[in-house]
Amino acid sequence: MNQELHYMFVKFARVWIPDAEEVWKSAELVKDYKPGDGILHLQLEEGQEIEHKLDPKTKNLPHLRNPDILVGENDLTALSYLHEPAVLHNLKVRFIDSKLIYTYCGIVLVAINPYETLPIYGADIINAYSGQNMGDMDPHIFAVAEEAYKQMARDERNQSIIVSGESGAGKTVSAKYAMRYFATVSGSASEANVEEKVLASNPIMESIGNAKTTRNDNSSRFGKYIEIGFDKRFHIIGANMRTYLLEKSRVVFQADEERNYHIFYQLCASSHLPELKTLKLGKADEFHYTKQGGNPVIDGVNDAKEMTNTRQAFTLLGINESYQMGLFNILASILHLGNVEIKDRDADSCQVPPNNSHLTVFCELMGVTYQDMSHWLCHRKLKTANETYIKTTPKLQAINSRDALAKHIYAKLFNWIVDHVNQALHANVKQHSFIGVLDIYGFETFEINSFEQFCINYANEKLQQQFNMHVFKLEQEEYMKEQIPWTLIDFYDNQPCINLIESKMGILDLLDEECKMPKGSDDSWAQKLYNTHLKTCALFEKPRMSNRAFIIQHFADKVEYQCDGFLEKNKDTVNEEQINVLKASKFDLLVELFQDEEKATTPTGPTGKRMLSVKPDPRGRPNQSSKEHKKTVGLQFRNSLHLLMETLNATTPHYVRCIKPNDFKYPFTFDPKRAVQQLRACGVLETIRISAAGFPSRWTYQEFFSRYRVLMKQKDVLADKKLTCKNVLEQLVQDQDKYQFGKTKIFFRAGQVAYLEKLRADKLRAACIRIQKTIRCWLARKKYLRMKKASVTIQRFVRGHLARRLVKFMRRTRSAIIIQKYQRMYVERTRFKRKKAAALAMQCILRAYLARQSYNKLLREHKTILIQKMVRGWLARQWYKRSMAAIVYLQCCVRRMRARRELKKLKIEARSVQHYKKLNIGMENKIMQLQRRIEEQSKENKVINERLNGLESSHAVETEKLKKEVGRLRNAEEDAKVNSNKVTSLLEELARLRQELATTQKDKKVIEDWAEKYRDEMEQMVSELKEQNGLLKGEKEDLNRLIQEQSQQMTEKMKRVLQEETQQLESDLNEERSRYQNLLTEHLRLEERYDDLKESITIAVPKPGHRRTDSTHSSNESESTYMSEFAESEEGSRAGEDMTRGGDMSTFLKMQKRVSELEQDKHSLQNELDRREEQFQRARARDDEEHKKARSAELEYESLKRQELESENKKLKHNLNDMRQLLSGNAGAGSSAPGSPAYKVLLEQLNSANEELDVRKDEVLILRSQLVSHKEAMQHKETMTEPMSHPEDLHKMKDAGEITQAYMGLKDNNRSAPDYHKMNEDGELWLVYEGLKETNRLLESQLQMQRRRGEEEVEGLRGELQRMKEENNRQQQLLAQNLQLPPEARIEASLQHEITRLTNENLDLMEQLEKQDKTVRKLKKQLKVFAKKIGELEVGQGESVSPGQTVDEPIRPVNIPRREKDFQGMLEYKKEDELKLVKNLILELKPRGVAVNLIPGLPAYILFMCLRHADYVNDDQKVRSLLTCTINSIKKILKKRGDDFETVSFWLSNTCRFLHCLKQYSGDEQFMKHNSTKQNEHCLSNFDLAEYRQVLSDLAIQIYQQLIKCMENILQPMIVSGMLEHETIQGVSGIKPTGLRKRTSSIADEGTYTLESILRQLNAFHSIMCQHGTDPELIKQVVKQQFYIIGAVTLNNLLLRKDMCSWSKGMQIRYNVSQLEEWLREKNLMMCSAKETLEPLIQAAQLLQVKKKTDEDAEAICSMCNALTTSQIVKVLNLYTPLNEFEERVSVTFIRTIQTRLRDRMESPQLLMDTKMIYPVTFPFNPSSLALETIQIPTSLNLAFLTRV
Repeated sequence: MNQELHYMFVKFARVWIPDAEEVWKSAELVKDYKPGDGILHLQLEEGQEIEHKLDPKTKNLPHLRNPDILVGENDLTALSYLHEPAVLHNLKVRFIDSKLIYTYCGIVLVAINPYETLPIYGADIINAYSGQNMGDMDPHIFAVAEEAYKQMARDERNQSIIVSGESGAGKTVSAKYAMRYFATVSGSASEANVEEKVLASNPIMESIGNAKTTRNDNSSRFGKYIEIGFDKRFHIIGANMRTYLLEKSRVVFQADEERNYHIFYQLCASSHLPELKTLKLGKADEFHYTKQGGNPVIDGVNDAKEMTNTRQAFTLLGINESYQMGLFNILASILHLGNVEIKDRDADSCQVPPNNSHLTVFCELMGVTYQDMSHWLCHRKLKTANETYIKTTPKLQAINSRDALAKHIYAKLFNWIVDHVNQALHANVKQHSFIGVLDIYGFETFEINSFEQFCINYANEKLQQQFNMHVFKLEQEEYMKEQIPWTLIDFYDNQPCINLIESKMGILDLLDEECKMPKGSDDSWAQKLYNTHLKTCALFEKPRMSNRAFIIQHFADKVEYQCDGFLEKNKDTVNEEQINVLKASKFDLLVELFQDEEKATTPTGPTGKRMLSVKPDPRGRPNQSSKEHKKTVGLQFRNSLHLLMETLNATTPHYVRCIKPNDFKYPFTFDPKRAVQQLRACGVLETIRISAAGFPSRWTYQEFFSRYRVLMKQKDVLADKKLTCKNVLEQLVQDQDKYQFGKTKIFFRAGQVAYLEKLRADKLRAACIRIQKTIRCWLARKKYLRMKKASVTIQRFVRGHLARRLVKFMRRTRSAIIIQKYQRMYVERTRFKRKKAAALAMQCILRAYLARQSYNKLLREHKTILIQKMVRGWLARQWYKRSMAAIVYLQCCVRRMRARRELKKLKIEARSVQHYKKLNIGMENKIMQLQRRIEEQSKENKVINERLNGLESSHAVETEKLKKEVGRLRNAEEDAKVNSNKVTSLLEELARLRQELATTQKDKKVIEDWAEKYRDEMEQMVSELKEQNGLLKGEKEDLNRLIQEQSQQMTEKMKRVLQEETQQLESDLNEERSRYQNLLTEHLRLEERYDDLKESITIAVPKPGHRRTDSTHSSNESESTYMSEFAESEEGSRAGEDMTRGGDMSTFLKMQKRVSELEQDKHSLQNELDRREEQFQRARARDDEEHKKARSAELEYESLKRQELESENKKLKHNLNDMRQLLSGNAGAGSSAPGSPAYKVLLEQLNSANEELDVRKDEVLILRSQLVSHKEAMQHKETMTEPMSHPEDLHKMKDAGEITQAYMGLKDNNRSAPDYHKMNEDGELWLVYEGLKETNRLLESQLQMQRRRGEEEVEGLRGELQRMKEENNRQQQLLAQNLQLPPEARIEASLQHEITRLTNENLDLMEQLEKQDKTVRKLKKQLKVFAKKIGELEVGQGESVSPGQTVDEPIRPVNIPRREKDFQGMLEYKKEDELKLVKNLILELKPRGVAVNLIPGLPAYILFMCLRHADYVNDDQKVRSLLTCTINSIKKILKKRGDDFETVSFWLSNTCRFLHCLKQYSGDEQFMKHNSTKQNEHCLSNFDLAEYRQVLSDLAIQIYQQLIKCMENILQPMIVSGMLEHETIQGVSGIKPTGLRKRTSSIADEGTYTLESILRQLNAFHSIMCQHGTDPELIKQVVKQQFYIIGAVTLNNLLLRKDMCSWSKGMQIRYNVSQLEEWLREKNLMMCSAKETLEPLIQAAQLLQVKKKTDEDAEAICSMCNALTTSQIVKVLNLYTPLNEFEERVSVTFIRTIQTRLRDRMESPQLLMDTKMIYPVTFPFNPSSLALETIQIPTSLNLAFLTRV
């Protein structure tokens, strides 16, 4: 081994050596190996040096280790060295380091059970693998399923997926995922939900066929082969299941830590349910059949919940509640049967104790009698030739009989359930193909191997043989395809082992023979085996220490089988009397289980199986059942295995080998010993050995050239790559047997790619050394020059620094002297000034003190005098006041005494009379005196008055003076009072002040003492405070800085929080928009589905009762037949309603409900068709009648016409003469000069008048001829002249051509020409007569032409009607065919038919459009020619006519344009023209045709102008009808041409423009800001269309989403090839060796799509949208969605393709992204957030290129990759693959560091991006500046029926 590669065993070469613990261990050569050496000097990876001895006999060298660049490959066959250690190491690296559980090994998918749930089986992963080639993506079970599905569709050949492996390796899960993939990608959303039923069968089969073992908690204890059926469109239509090797012994026995089948524990866990109370179950620990393992509970499994899932699965598969309860009864009875106690009666007999509770329950549940069952449990019947004996059985035999009965019942129940599952999965239509999924045991070997392991290993021997032959066949086909010479590859053929087992006198044959022997035993059978095979077969051995076992050398390993129990298990004996008791049961389900026992050809044995595909022979003999029943289990198993192999050989197999990495179910833990055992057992290593025996490494010439271009010289590179590779390879590898050249590939022997890689690495290493040498030299020189330059610079700067320092020193010295001089002067002057100031201060203080003393003395004297004065004055005033008061008091007393005396006298006098008399006498005198005195007084008063007046004046003056003086005195008095008060207060104040002064002096002294002490304390405190102040200032500064930082952080935090909240609100808004738009999408999908169902129901109405009518039948008859058949089919559909149990009843009832509604629509359409046919018949009859009346009314009409024309002729002549006179009269005037307006008007009128005159004159001549008889014409024959002799008549002809044509016509038509000389002299009558004849013929020809045209139209309508009938018949035939298909296929068929029809119509319309375009171009050319001729003719006529000459010739008419009214921007149409408007403007308008030349949004403007007119006339019905019809028509055209990007873009633009128009002219102020005055006048006045704006907005959203889907369908095939696979930068990406799963199909497609293709497509999208006038904001959103799709699809493929995760691919991706960004800049779209959608892809590309070693790198990656999820980052790091030896893999430690750092991220665990996600779209208001009144409608739109208002 490896002797041919001895030259590779050099120092530092790495090899694999055997190891007891790790199986294989890596080591490195310390010393070169030389041929003949017996020892290799190695160093282990731990650093230990050892000596490895070679085998002295074989001298085989150890296995070489592959280069690190090849480690971790997707395909094991891509390894250069193919051997066991390389395979084991590659699987370990992928499983442990990269967390990849799938690996290819040629055609085999190796799946390692991770014992952990991985997120790699979601719908997004299924969509990613769907449609991909198997080598394009990373290995996956979905890739195998897709390959099988694709080959089934492509090769029309059935497929098989063979899943094998040990218990616990994940076989069942792999099979389930494969079936889930088929159910998802087949597109079967049929009414029957077949895929759901297929998947629902899994929980049922797991509950009755899976159990807990020591190796697996959910181990399948049976094999199964599921055939998933497909129809012609490859949709799932059904399934069929075959089961093998049910382990019945588990029903009655379980080993430690194992369980019985799950269903028993589920029943016990659900025994509390009311419906299960009758089963009388309890805990599982209470039953013998469920407690033997000692561990009835599985961690993390809820048996009660699993029971609910099982019952739901039963219900889904059509097994109703009654059957389910029957099943549960039987299962519960098995548990009770196991608890039946059997006791010994004697040595040869036993009995069941009477009234055994468990047997009683068993009999009640099974419906049998207690006596019979208890009797036959302890007895058996023996039959001889003549008699029948009943014999008792011992206890042990009775217990075995009881257990055999339990196993037999369970096997029957298992088969019954499988039968009913198959019935539920049975296809109603014919199966076109199928994919089989085989889930069966792998090779097993235990410490004790029995009959079960023997059968399992026998089956694996057969499967391995089939696998070896298939692998060998593929290798052979590959060599033959490439036309290379090949020799027979020696591979392990296990046919001898199979012959040992199944051939005549083989192990099974001898076993069956021993079973037939009356006294056969396991010992005798073992002796027969020894005698037969021990010496004749090398694969058969006998153990040394045992005579009851044998050893077989299987393909995987040697297995020792114990013979105990072989015969018993092979016989499968059951007491027939017990079976008869069960058959007599009253329980229907139990009877049903055993009723087909006589018919069954393959009953299940103890470890047996059954074949559902084998049908019973109804013609079999009655006694055949007993013979068939006596077939041994081994024979049955061998027959079923042969049938299975026949099925597999008839299909294309796909292999999945499941590997169990460890026995302890630890997640991602790899045990090399266990793994290598399974690799040897499952055939993976055999595949490797077969591949290694030939040419395992295969390269295409292009791949070889790209990879090993570095080994070629420039002269070796030729134009022919194939020849170049041949020449180079011959130089590199001398031994030509090491490679072969095929047609497209180069084939290498094992190890040659590693040798080439070594040469390549050496060449690159030498180149690297050369580059390093050059770069280091360049760096050293650069460093030297940099140092030299730095030294010179340093010297320059140092010298300059020293010079500056000297100058600075000198300057400082001089400055110091000057400073000293001035400083000393300043000090002296300061000292003098201080002394002078002190002397002056002392003098000042002293003088001030003396002055203050003198002042105080004078002040005290003055104050003393004032005080004395005031006191003395106060004392004098006090004495005076007392004296005056005493005097006044005395006076008052004296006067009071005198007055009292006088009063007393007066009182006495008044009492006397005399007194009164004296008074009266005296009064009279006094009165007289008084009168005299009054007079005198009056005189005196006068004098006194005069004097008083004088005195008053003088007194007033004096009074004023006195008042002033009194005021002054009063003031002085008040001042004196105040001063006197002040004196007292001052005295008091003085005394108080003196007292205070004394106190103050005392206090002052105390304070001075305290102040002195306080000063000292304060000075100390101040110093301390200064220190503390300094500290506080520092702390303050720190606190201020901290506060600033905190405030800044808080500000940033608030900004960040605000930004996050804003982003959250935006995301919530976008999410709400997205949810709303998704609802709209779902609504649209439901509407489309409803329309499709409606159409399909309309087509599908004629069902079984339909009869094709003959084509000759009338339309009414066919329609009536159609109606009758419709009624019959409806009745038939109601009658057959009960037969739709397997289908979806809800959908069926909805469809049936719609039949009545559609029937009404159909009646209305039928009535409309009848009405139109009647109108057609009436129109045809009316045309015939009018045609008959035409001739009779002709003369009458012509006579009337003649009179009218004569009067008109006179009038025209008069007008002509007037105009001629006017023209001749104004000929000289300037106003009528040629070219003037009046002249043109006159010419036009003259021209039209002349033409009208010619026409009228011709008509007059024709009519006159009717009045002239033929007789009168004959009288004037003699005077007849030539008809052409009147130039005035001929002058009226337009040109010479018409004259000639008219003359030739008259000549030809006059076949019996009369004698011209006999006519009248002017020949006018003859001309009239001939003209009349010509006119009659012309009219007849026109009438006949019109009649023929009408007949042609009728025939065309009849043909159209016939075609419609044929189309109807064809539709009915298609419907009849579609009814046989499932509903999903039916809908797809109808859609396909509709697409075909629309395509044909589209092609026809395109042809018509091309013809019309050609006609238009031809007419335009003719028009140009005629216009040119007319122009030349006018010029010629203008030159030939003189200025004064009157032109008599007819003049070409001049159009006089009418003055347009003020256009209001509205279009009027009739109600009946609405459909025509919609048809011409929406349904038949094509963006590529007429619409390209229109102004953007013209259809929207036209529709809005029509809507404005309906609003203007206040017609709400018209508004509603127009809007509804418009919306429905847009939906219809989009449904019809929804896959055309131009159509969808065109109507998205017009819908948005229509929506903007409704807003702009709605009258709302928010939409009128940018309107002109005229536009505001055009606003809607009567209706508020806000609700319709919402409807149009929803429609625009739907169109946008349809546009995105259409765009996605176009871009999807380009993205992966253009962004990932294509090498935009040539030579950067290297090509690694690939295995058998080469991307051959994808290589053929490479180059088809590049980045330029994507950019061209983006340009096309952008130009189309711009051409259609799409809003710029909407274009930005579309571009953003485009870039999201590009980024998501690229990233998803990058995450699923290990070959794309490399440094060079990251560079390619970043370059491609930069090109996309450049495209955005070119289109001014950088602000549309499209670049942000590429951020995950950009970060993934950066992740591929950054350094990935240290913790700093991990931190940088975590901060950089914020747009990637943790799972995506880890996936990229795990998939990172070096393309060269200079690159390094990412270590597991680094990946774990990344995971630890990203653990706290709150994000979705989803791996792939959602490529179906559509950003919510908004339609910002975009008003139009286009005025409605300026819009012109092109004639190409065929909208002439619209009237401008």
